[in-house]
Amino acid sequence: MTNTTQAVTPAAPAPAAGAPAPAEDGRTARRSPLRRLLGRPEIGALVGAIAVYVFFFAVAPTFRQADSMATVLYQASTMGIVALAVALLMIGGEFDLSAGVAVTTSALTASMLSFQLTLNVWTGVVVALVLSLAIGAFNGFMLIRTGLPSFLVTLGTFLMLQGLNLAITKLFTGNVATDSIRDMDGFDQAKAVFASEIDVAGVDVKITVLWWLLFAALATWLLLRTRYGNWIFAVGGDQDSARAVGVPVTFTKITLFMGVGFAAWFVGMHLLFSFSTIQSGEGVGNEFLYIIAAVIGGCLLTGGYGSAVGAVIGAFIFGMVSQGIVYANWNPDWFKFFLGVMLLLATLVNLWVRRSATRR
Repeated sequence: MTNTTQAVTPAAPAPAAGAPAPAEDGRTARRSPLRRLLGRPEIGALVGAIAVYVFFFAVAPTFRQADSMATVLYQASTMGIVALAVALLMIGGEFDLSAGVAVTTSALTASMLSFQLTLNVWTGVVVALVLSLAIGAFNGFMLIRTGLPSFLVTLGTFLMLQGLNLAITKLFTGNVATDSIRDMDGFDQAKAVFASEIDVAGVDVKITVLWWLLFAALATWLLLRTRYGNWIFAVGGDQDSARAVGVPVTFTKITLFMGVGFAAWFVGMHLLFSFSTIQSGEGVGNEFLYIIAAVIGGCLLTGGYGSAVGAVIGAFIFGMVSQGIVYANWNPDWFKFFLGVMLLLATLVNLWVRRSATRR
């Protein structure tokens, strides 16, 4: 008879009492709270915002007044509402160069439709919203169907809207500006929603500031607490991989462009009900300011990284620089220079922060 034996693998010896624990692999080591903080997209923008605030606080006495800060916040809010939507789109890996003129398109649509047909202004507001969402959907649909870069698709939309804004305004009004709708039905109610002021501790604050903060909270919740937010990061990081794991890439991209359309509509309504008339050539160049605010706030040009809070801080920096130069009695021609410096510095700081956060 043949005896068989079963090989038994000896158990690993237990570590001696008091022996140091084995070192963690760099791939599994937990990051320190400081590293996690530095890994936040908006941390570089926050440092920049503090530096800009301290600088203008020191050189411009008017900047320190409460009503001056209300003006800064107003400037930031009109830029920041669209910058929020642009930031989400950039996290999703795309650009929209038509956002600036789309603001004017929505305002012109609401104004001329209401005035020419003698309708309640709310009719024009609703039609302008539908048109703005349709423009966003068109941009997203063309992007998906053609596979062209969003830069080219939205550049084409930008040129078309710019031409239509001027041509149609001249066709119906004989001028480059719309007629005033101040005396039309519904104007006062719409002004209360889009362009009123609220007293806060004795300081008049534009309602757009409150809308801006509300939209920022909504965008932050959307990005960090919903499945849709995961989709945005996924399609911005690698849309092919995202599609392979079931992410609805087409739906996500189109709705992101529609989000930009909604933000453009909202700011367009604010401009219309603030001044009751709109110049058809307005808005050109603002698309770059929205992108700059998002980039200063930590959004990557390559997509997949960024935050809504960062876009808020980026817009706030824009407001501080634009008004701080005025309060310091400097030549306003320096504004674009300072904006360029802020963009470059923010980009370098964000790069350093990301490298510091990921360095082992």
